[in-house]
Amino acid sequence: MDDSPGSQDEPPHDRPAHDEAWFGALFDAHSRALYSYFVRRLPDGGRASDAEDLAAEVLATAWRRRDDVPDGAELPWLYRTAGYLLANHRRKMRALPVAVVPDEPDDVDPATLAVDDDAVRQVLSRLSSRDRRILLLVAWDGLSGDDLAQVLGVSRGGADAALSRARARLRDAWDAHEQAVDA
Repeated sequence: MDDSPGSQDEPPHDRPAHDEAWFGALFDAHSRALYSYFVRRLPDGGRASDAEDLAAEVLATAWRRRDDVPDGAELPWLYRTAGYLLANHRRKMRALPVAVVPDEPDDVDPATLAVDDDAVRQVLSRLSSRDRRILLLVAWDGLSGDDLAQVLGVSRGGADAALSRARARLRDAWDAHEQAVDA
């Protein structure tokens, strides 16, 4: 038996340990992004506590499955896990109460915002769930390239093609919506 360093009997140590320090750094780097991910995707922004709970569940899953989290691609892994948790959460949801009116008024006419938001929702609703997911991962979460590919579970070229097709379908849906409004 060879007792020299690097022998075949010795496990490889080329991967950093996914220990408490690693998790602390993961939390510091990505907890806010996860919270924002859920706030944007919960109906009407959801409740802050729901977004916090879901983000905490993603991080708890990351801790439990820390050996499965790929080094250098932590955020895409977290977003993919968040997508699964959000789907489960939506299946359990019930009707939510009307959102609380903010204390401070703003200068933007709420009717204008409602019309704009409604138009965007209508156009997005005409797209497939996959197209919506791709567009929102890019627009809301700032993913692109390899990170988007990892979240989608496809190659970089596949992610680029999927994004291009989703954008084209969004453009077509927006044009159709504008024509319907003008008619």
